[in-house]
Amino acid sequence: MDFPLFHLDFFGNRVLIGVIAVLHVLINHGLAVGAIPLITTMEWWGRRTGNAEWDRLAYRLLAVCFIVTTSVGALTGVGIWFSSALINPNAIGSLIRVFFWAWFIEWVVFVTEVSLILAYFLTWQGWGARNKRLHIALGVVLSVCSWLTMAVIVAILGFMMDTGTWPQQPSLLRGVLNPIYLPQLLFRTPYAMMAAGLFALLIMYFFTGRGSPFRARAIRFASLWTLAWTPLCAVGAALYWRVIPEQMLGNVAVALGTQAFEQWHRTLAWVIFAAAGVAMLVVLWGVLWPSRLPRVALLVPFVLCIWLLGYFERTREFVRKPYVIEEYLYANGIRKDAYPLLREEGLLAHATYVPMREVTDANRIEAGREVFRIACTRCHTTTGVNAVVAKLEGLYGPPPWEAEAVRGYLAGMHNARPFMPPFPGNEAELGALTDYLLSLPGAAVSLEGAQAEGVRVPPATTESPEAMSGM
Repeated sequence: MDFPLFHLDFFGNRVLIGVIAVLHVLINHGLAVGAIPLITTMEWWGRRTGNAEWDRLAYRLLAVCFIVTTSVGALTGVGIWFSSALINPNAIGSLIRVFFWAWFIEWVVFVTEVSLILAYFLTWQGWGARNKRLHIALGVVLSVCSWLTMAVIVAILGFMMDTGTWPQQPSLLRGVLNPIYLPQLLFRTPYAMMAAGLFALLIMYFFTGRGSPFRARAIRFASLWTLAWTPLCAVGAALYWRVIPEQMLGNVAVALGTQAFEQWHRTLAWVIFAAAGVAMLVVLWGVLWPSRLPRVALLVPFVLCIWLLGYFERTREFVRKPYVIEEYLYANGIRKDAYPLLREEGLLAHATYVPMREVTDANRIEAGREVFRIACTRCHTTTGVNAVVAKLEGLYGPPPWEAEAVRGYLAGMHNARPFMPPFPGNEAELGALTDYLLSLPGAAVSLEGAQAEGVRVPPATTESPEAMSGM
């Protein structure tokens, strides 16, 4: 079994993946899946009406999308693979085994998409001007390819939430056609179109003349585009909500506001609905009175759209806990069916990159640190984001803490917090992890509790745990 030892403290491993993934989704949805059909429609409309201003505006919008998607979009796409493989190789390895051919097809489509967007942009003013009909057809093919890349990835995201009948009859088709797939696709597709409309609404202020009649027409066009996709997005969201597994719905309160603000989740839900309502009011204003729409109003709906999509991705990632892949792989990167073996023989005995294979009196702190890296660092840091020291302070108040209490909590934490995986190691590793947590800066062990457990208390020092372990 391969357990990586990468541990990005303070910032956190999950935050690293989250920032890269959410940024990629924002670019993919708003500037590729949604924006390319919008630009193609705008180009078609310019040809039909004979108004060259539509063509110039569409080209300028495409220039922005082209630059962002082929730079930041490409980097974050590769970054997801790199960070996931570094932090949770078991998860990405499992998904590759299930979806190898789907991912192969997605990469073929992605390379095709990149080639097409290069052709679509670079030929606009040359070949595209001479043969506009064929150039518009190129935009249609590019739009389809952009959507197909999302369609494949959505299958994988749905599989991670609900594997359906795949565990009983593993196959690519059953993995793709999981219960979450179609409802999530029906939600993400119109949302991407709405995001593109709101992005265009913002950009049009910079690419059209102030007070010009064309600016009003362009604002109305983007507003109508957004408004037309809104009912489909609402229907998709309702269907998506209905197929989320019941145990995941129980995590929504924590996912919306974190555990510290769990009791306010209903208020946060109303804030989310209010934000969506404000965005739709601005869009409606753009349809009815486009020439009177203030400058700041063009920014508000796009910012709210980005916030809502980012919040959705964060919530979707959290609700499937304690799993990365439902009923198959825990959030710590350890398969559910491996737990009996690891609890008997220990995590360290089956880890790849550790300096010890068992816990001894001489290596308790160092072994505890390795157990922490294997079992905890996918979600937690020591003293940074989602820090274990802060969690213990919330449970037991300021240190010193009793080792017996901390050890007991670690052993049963999945019962008190069902979104956390059970501890996967043996009793010796549980004790070593307890010792390590109590040796962290800001923590201090209670001598009475430690002696009752037979814990070796490390001497007082100002050095970090890494320095104490000789690294």
